[in-house]
Amino acid sequence: MNKMSFTAIFRAANSRNLAVCANKFHTSVICLDLRWRMKKGLAINPNAEGPLLNLPDYSFKDKEKPVPYRARQLGRIQKHQNYMRRIAQLVGEVDHAVEKHARLLKEEEERRQQILDSKLKPKGQKLISSE
Repeated sequence: MNKMSFTAIFRAANSRNLAVCANKFHTSVICLDLRWRMKKGLAINPNAEGPLLNLPDYSFKDKEKPVPYRARQLGRIQKHQNYMRRIAQLVGEVDHAVEKHARLLKEEEERRQQILDSKLKPKGQKLISSE
């Protein structure tokens, strides 16, 4: 028996039929098509998240002792915390910019109204109001 130790991909010129063979294991194009995964709302890389990656491998019986971090888990946690801090900072900056822009528009409108009010003063003798 000739075992294949490498992955061979065969595709016809204009065909969507695709077979992947590795050690006599075949799969369809659907598993390789990233657009299909995005349309279905799945992660592009199925190995990037999930219970095997996010949950601990074991737990202690007393439930008080924390499980140690796995390989690169602490780095992932810190990276996500940095993302969250950065997102919060950028959202704060955007909120500040929106408030500042609204305040500047209001001040400009008040300045224009003040100029118009100073220009439109009655001239000459004021009308005597009826008593």
